[in-house]
Amino acid sequence: MATTYTSETEKVAAAPPPETRAPAKKAHTFALAEVVLRFLLFASGLVAVLVMVTSKQTKYLSVPGIPYKIPRSAVFDHSPAFIYFVAALSVAGFYGLITTLFSLYALIKPGCCPKVLSHFVIFDVLLLGIVASATGSGGAVAYIGLKGNKYVNWGKICHMYGDFCKHVGASIAVSLFGSVILVLLVLLSIHSLSKRIPK
Repeated sequence: MATTYTSETEKVAAAPPPETRAPAKKAHTFALAEVVLRFLLFASGLVAVLVMVTSKQTKYLSVPGIPYKIPRSAVFDHSPAFIYFVAALSVAGFYGLITTLFSLYALIKPGCCPKVLSHFVIFDVLLLGIVASATGSGGAVAYIGLKGNKYVNWGKICHMYGDFCKHVGASIAVSLFGSVILVLLVLLSIHSLSKRIPK
């Protein structure tokens, strides 16, 4: 009976006080959230690229002076903005995969490679600028395809290439989601770094 009482006392004495357990639990929650967000960044980059590169659509159109219809295709690589979009989102997806693995390893083994993890905020900001610019340029071209521009005589094409425009619109929407994820990652990283600054 006395032995049981002594062992329980030792357990209570060995346990960390509640004020030290709370920050550790909070840090674990932030680390888990970072892993989830980085995986979502990888998934959004992958989905955006796959949807964009599969957006090809071919139509048989009448051309003045030719008595028969000729095939005309709408493909993403006909537009430099869409090529840049695919390149930027490919980089975002690859970056998301690599940083997910690093963050997962840091979650399993807390305290490892702190310098590498602290540099993520720099790359997150750079990638946010790249993905946001790619989303903006792709969205601008997609809007012209949808609405046209009568002032410069740019005709709309989405009434003819509906499936192509749906793919492009879905891809840009997913990339916008990826941009929001990057904003959240930057805020999370800044919050984590601010906690390390001595008061």
